[in-house]
Order: sequence, then C-alpha cells, then structure tokens
Amino acid sequence: MEIYIRHFLNFLAVERGLAQNTIISYALDLKQFKSFCVQRQVKDAGGIDRNLVLNYLLELKKNGRSPATVSRHMAALKIFCRFLVDEQVLGSDPMANLESPGPPKKLPGVLTQEEIERLLEQPRVGNTAGLRDKAMLELMYATGMRVSELLALDVDQVDYERGYVRCLGKGAKERIIPVGTVARNFLMEYLRRGRAKITANHKEQALFLNMRGKRLTRQGFWKIVKKYAMEAGIAKTITPHTLRHSFATHLLENGADLRALQEMLGHADITTTQIYTHLTRTKLREIYNKHHPRA
Repeated sequence: MEIYIRHFLNFLAVERGLAQNTIISYALDLKQFKSFCVQRQVKDAGGIDRNLVLNYLLELKKNGRSPATVSRHMAALKIFCRFLVDEQVLGSDPMANLESPGPPKKLPGVLTQEEIERLLEQPRVGNTAGLRDKAMLELMYATGMRVSELLALDVDQVDYERGYVRCLGKGAKERIIPVGTVARNFLMEYLRRGRAKITANHKEQALFLNMRGKRLTRQGFWKIVKKYAMEAGIAKTITPHTLRHSFATHLLENGADLRALQEMLGHADITTTQIYTHLTRTKLREIYNKHHPRA
C-alpha cells in the first residue's frame, strides 16, 4: 500500500498540479488510513473494500472528528480509490455514491476566454519547442482531453484532413473528438517542420516529444503550462487540467449540449459533467448583476 500511496501523491503533484500543502494533507490522511488498514490486517491496496472504508469513517466519527475533518478524509480516500481503480489495483470503487458530511466540493478553476487567448499566444512558433508547445496547447483546449490522454497520443491517432482525434480514455475506452481548424493547422505545421527535428528514433510513434526525442512526460507538460501562464500574466492558480475545465465551461457558455460535452470529455456519468453547469450559472449571475438595471 505504501508504494501506491507514493505513486498517488506524485500523481496529485504532476497530473492535478495540487499545492504542496494540499499534498502534505493528503499524505497525512492516507498515513492514518494505512495505519487503520494494518490494524485490520489489510496490508495490500487491493484489499480495500467498502466495509473497510465505512469502518474507518465510523472510527473517525467515534473519535470526535468534526464533519469537516471527516469530509477531508473522505475526499482523500475518494480520489485515492479512483486512482487505484484507474491503475487496475481495484476492480470497483469502494467509495462510489458515498456522500460527504462536509461542505460541497470546490468547483474547478477555469480561465476566461480572454485569458485563454493570452495563454495560447505565448509560445514562439519560430522555434521547434515553441511550435510544439503551441500545437499541444491548442489541441488540448480544442478537445478538452485529459493530460494523460494528450501525452499518450500517437501520430496516427489524429485525422488531420477530416479534423478529429481518436482518444483512449479511462478504462481504455476510445472516443472520437472533433479538432478545430486552428489546432489542426498548428498540428500539421508542427509535424512538417517541428517534430522531425527532434525525433531521435524514426520508429517513435509519440505525437508530442521532448527535446531528446522521447515522449513528453506529465512533469514536462506541467512545466510548460506554468511557464506560459506566468508569461501571460495570469495570476490565477493554474493546473494542467485548467485547459480541460476551460474547454468544457466555454462550450456550455456558448450553448453546447450537455450530453455532447459528456461524450467529448469521456465522462461515464453525466452527473460528473453537470458540475460545469454550476460554473456557467455563476457566470450568468455575474452578467445579470452587472448589466440589469434593477439587479
């Protein structure tokens, strides 16, 4: 279990871009959960089940922990269990449908359309790295793919003429996502005069490469996003997933269908997609309050 906890904490830092203090909090909560598991003779992460989780939460309540504290522990366990399911350590999620006693989950952070434009203008397409970065960021915002999905793309998974990408999501489920003209044009330009210059091995199939000719890593992508966000003067906390959240929010703001968005994002349950409707309602309220004479 210790090994998977370490992998999970690295996932939080790289994939989710969480703050160090938040990761430390998750680490402390999971350390306490691991101690509970050892007491119950469960030493392997694959042995986590619903009864174990429920008994742990019950013990927290018996020990006088506040609803907010129990909620925090639940949040840590929920994301950890989803991680274990994605890693195929667990066959099903023992935290599925468990309601938190604490406050509702924080809505994901998004950029405005103007901030997105500033971010996407930063890469300098006159050099190889800048052209790669431009194509990569444009594709992510154009499709709303997860970081892991974007970096797992091979060259032959993009149909450059018809404008779509074949994406392998969670559970190896394939979905087809449209790619807009702007992203498609920069992708073709990257392939023509960028990627070939950094391909160390001509058998390499990865679409996005680092400057050593290997598939770009999550850590590498995260550094790229932070660099351009700083250059764009974006003060908001930004993570690799911010582009995905912004993609979803901007589509809904401009009238996209929720079911279509669910399919593009690769959500198994539409309730996951519905969180973005809260963001668009908040935006509508702001517009109303700003412009209505009797608001």
